[in-house]
Amino acid sequence: MKNNIKVFRVKHHYTQDDLAEKLEVSRQTIISLEKERYNPSITLAFKISRLFNCSIEHVFIYEEK
Repeated sequence: MKNNIKVFRVKHHYTQDDLAEKLEVSRQTIISLEKERYNPSITLAFKISRLFNCSIEHVFIYEEK
């Protein structure tokens, strides 16, 4: 799934390690999310959007196939 995680992460001056720690996931999870190789659980998607103080729709871009 396309997303803006890296954009928000850089805007908030977080490293991948920082973001992983704040979300209680591995750095590898952050890498996979940013490379759009992994779709997060709904719980993780909410945690990410709350951390960046925005809606899920601003972080994740849903595209119908």
